[in-house]
Amino acid sequence: MNYSKEILPLTKDELIVMLGSFKKEYMNLRFQKKLDSINPSSIKKVRKNIARLETRLSDIKNNKNG
Repeated sequence: MNYSKEILPLTKDELIVMLGSFKKEYMNLRFQKKLDSINPSSIKKVRKNIARLETRLSDIKNNKNG
């Protein structure tokens, strides 16, 4: 996910929906990690996407760039 191209044009509601889906995916990956051996880079990517979405939501809340 590219911050500038995919996240900036989204509305607050769309960001919240995406954030919820990434959090669910992160939870599932954590469970899979305990049960099986999965690629740790997939967990890292999801965590970074969550951070990007939370940063953008914070920017919107503080009326920066949105």
